[in-house]
Amino acid sequence: MRSRLRRSKGTASCAALGLTAVLALAGCSASDSGVAADGTVEITLAGPNQWNAQSGTFGKPWEELIAEFEKAEPKIKIRTNVLPLADFAKTLGTQLSAGTAPELVFYQVPHQPYMVHTLDDELAEPNPYVSGNKKWADLFDPKYYGPDKGINAEGKKELLPFNVVSTGLYYNEKAFKKAGVEAPVKTFDDLITACGKLKSAGYTPLAMDSSPAGLGWTIKTISNMLLDKYYDKLNVYAPDGSKGRSATVTDKARIRAIATGDLDATRTPEVAESVKLLKQVFDTCATENWSGIAPSSASIVNVRDFSSGKAAMAWGTPFGYGGLTGVEGKVSSMPFPTITKATTPLSTDAPARFGAEAGGTSYMIPSTVKGAKYDAALKFLQWMSVPGNTQDWLNATGALPVLKGAEAPEATKSMAQGVWSEKMRTGGQPDAPKGVTVTSLYDGYLLGSKSLDKTLEDLEASWRKLAREQIKAHGWDDEPWAKG
Repeated sequence: MRSRLRRSKGTASCAALGLTAVLALAGCSASDSGVAADGTVEITLAGPNQWNAQSGTFGKPWEELIAEFEKAEPKIKIRTNVLPLADFAKTLGTQLSAGTAPELVFYQVPHQPYMVHTLDDELAEPNPYVSGNKKWADLFDPKYYGPDKGINAEGKKELLPFNVVSTGLYYNEKAFKKAGVEAPVKTFDDLITACGKLKSAGYTPLAMDSSPAGLGWTIKTISNMLLDKYYDKLNVYAPDGSKGRSATVTDKARIRAIATGDLDATRTPEVAESVKLLKQVFDTCATENWSGIAPSSASIVNVRDFSSGKAAMAWGTPFGYGGLTGVEGKVSSMPFPTITKATTPLSTDAPARFGAEAGGTSYMIPSTVKGAKYDAALKFLQWMSVPGNTQDWLNATGALPVLKGAEAPEATKSMAQGVWSEKMRTGGQPDAPKGVTVTSLYDGYLLGSKSLDKTLEDLEASWRKLAREQIKAHGWDDEPWAKG
């Protein structure tokens, strides 16, 4: 492992001064070097609890993972600081800015590149925990953490992922068997039929609540399929903002489409069709009083109805799987079904996509962390990059692996397989502007208090407001299409 010069210089400075023993102890104390009198180094990992509803722990699988690391490295102790989902970003962002952040911080935090260490040099060197490894980076699946993945605005790698993030439909195998529904449900028409069977068998087909997740994931998935025919027309910018193409339609290209009218909620027929199909899902499948149910989990929509066995399906991420141990019947997952021409002539039979990517549980080392504490933090990241070290944790939590050779848990593996794991080509219908929730864009129509025409008019007004915000925020004012 390469030793960083700034750390070596800092370690040698006290000895080089030739001070008295007392002054040397004062200047090179255990607290200053990060090493206790017995040679132990303690570091802190701080981030949000993605795995359960507890306030003080990431759960037993995580605690067992930490214990295994400390067994392998008895001179390193890891303290976990579990932060609330609602304000972890503000807390850690403030600490990074002030230079007081702990040794390992969750990656979804507002920061500038200079505030955290880059890992490019270390990733180019062997991982000391893997015999024969020549480059740490080679341990990762390049689909998720290749040269162009997990980089910051300067093209540098600053985060280290522990798993892959995606979404899908959880389903209860016992409920499906009782209702005579075969999984996976492959087409939209089959989904509607399945919902009818599940209702007849006494189940709520699809757990839903008032959170933006369930509604948002549904409309995004549906509209991405129907808007796929416009992929080539909309795809006019490269990822760096220059004219060109991208694997997925960029935000800039989407905003341009709104500004030019190439994407218009009132005139693009696939938008109206997407909204109508969304309502069909909610009318036929969703929990009847969904709008009055407060969300109780960031990982699974209406987890109470699904975990109690009342609902047969629920939108969710792999992070929620560990909390479903009490479900009666085996839990599996599947992609959202594909909308085919049999459902609507506006379909091109484009398959359902959502996307799986490194992210999920990822951590960074603040640039203020040096010496023994930096080495300890780096060792933990390297140890977490060994498939054999994390497989039990993956199995227990449902987390999807980012490493080569690691196996995806049976219950969640569909979320990172096939076309479903590919990013949405068009991105689906645009998001809401600041201060507006995605739920408020559609709930009037879904609940019967607003007509389809009025919903589309309001959508178009919302998208145009979003476009104005983004044009200003990104400095696109001088683009010819942005002047209208």
